[in-house]
Amino acid sequence: QEAAKTHCTTSGGAEDSLRLSFLLVSGDEELFAIFAFATCGGYSGGLRLSVDCANKSESDLNIDIAFAYPFRLHQVNFDAPTCEGKRRETLSLIGDFSSSAEFFVTIAVFAFLYSLAATVVYIFFQNKYRENNRGPLIDFIVTVVFSFLWLVGSSAWAKGLSDVKIATDPDEVLLLMSACKQQSNKCLPVRSPVMSSLNTSVVFGFLNFILWAGNIWFVFKETGWHSSGQRHAADTMEKQSSGYNQGGYNQDSYGPAGGYNQPGSYGQKVHGWEGKTGKVPRRKWGQ
Repeated sequence: QEAAKTHCTTSGGAEDSLRLSFLLVSGDEELFAIFAFATCGGYSGGLRLSVDCANKSESDLNIDIAFAYPFRLHQVNFDAPTCEGKRRETLSLIGDFSSSAEFFVTIAVFAFLYSLAATVVYIFFQNKYRENNRGPLIDFIVTVVFSFLWLVGSSAWAKGLSDVKIATDPDEVLLLMSACKQQSNKCLPVRSPVMSSLNTSVVFGFLNFILWAGNIWFVFKETGWHSSGQRHAADTMEKQSSGYNQGGYNQDSYGPAGGYNQPGSYGQKVHGWEGKTGKVPRRKWGQ
């Protein structure tokens, strides 16, 4: 009984520790998801170029080009001088990278909402959560799916961000202008776009993948699969311990019943032989 009480106390403490770890990981998932979609979905940046024509009156030293999430750069238009009179041309950036960016932000939003809902259910509706082991199994499957989605989404957005950097590189944009193809004109980049927040979004994307993948273990321990494995191990240990307690090593009847534990009768037989012959008989092999 004392061993059972100790086992229950230990298991209860382990469950409390597991619940605390689960809540901490869920809180981190919510926080990291917020950082991921905020640093990507809230981005807006721009670059500035200058075109110094041979005829100074036709020059434009401040050509501002602004772009933002979801990075449909082919829809970003800007005017540039042609250095051929007062005529100007309307150009646009190259590329559409909205699919990878929107996919990344969508994963972050749904991951945040699910983590928030799972935390609320785990705290306030724990009986419903554990009923028929349905809640932990659903949570386990969703966690595995989100881990995979974070890996795919972060990898896709990392590639998309690399393409965005190339498409918004001032030197690459200058090549689109007809005035910059003439050696008599001077085309220079004035300001490059700042991509630090977008780099941070990629980092948080992979951190979310690590966090969700690590949370698979905590969620798995809440499922019936882990509980059944523990019960099987406990039953095996209990059977082994009961087998040792019922074995021949602890049977009280072994000593009294066996002939090796009867010194009195053996001594009497020897004494009887000594009384008749005065000698102790020698035992033969096999007797």
